[in-house]
Amino acid sequence: MTDQKDIRTAGLMKRLKALKDKVVERQEQFEKLMEFVEKETVYLTTPASTKYHLNCEQGLLEHSINVAETMLKIKAAIAPEISDESCVIVALMHDLGKTGMPGNPLYIKNPPDSKYKNPYYWNGDLTYLSVPVRSLYLAAQRFPLTEEEVQAIVYHDGQYVEDNRSVATNETPLTLLLQYADTWSGFVLEEKNKK
Repeated sequence: MTDQKDIRTAGLMKRLKALKDKVVERQEQFEKLMEFVEKETVYLTTPASTKYHLNCEQGLLEHSINVAETMLKIKAAIAPEISDESCVIVALMHDLGKTGMPGNPLYIKNPPDSKYKNPYYWNGDLTYLSVPVRSLYLAAQRFPLTEEEVQAIVYHDGQYVEDNRSVATNETPLTLLLQYADTWSGFVLEEKNKK
């Protein structure tokens, strides 16, 4: 008998494949990037946060898919000239830094008998990099990002991060779409379906 976890995983992987199929122009490079992401990092299993949205196993995968699907819907309504490919790439990679480094995850599961209420904690053994900077570090070594894609990944948290003031009023449409989709996914979709 298939359990709920297997059903959830199958559904997420089906949604992920549909998104990956939208990357056509840079398909070969993207397949190599995703092979690294899926096999050498904890992207498929790690949470999206330690205590906020989707702080559960596979939370990052679900969040990244939610952001990509939301971004494509917004794009279709207000910016159809932006490529689906760029939307999928930045949405799936915007929080890649939450995986940490291969063999050294950013989020570590607290033991069941832990005195801490959060299911995960931040790995203090990693060199500190913000999540967007680590995302860029991991992706750009393996994939040719455009300037607009780099900006979108680095500044996807918008005005919620003080460091992002430097880009205020200079965001590209791709950056704004990612900010909106990320915010909508985290504060509306995922809050409504809180685990």
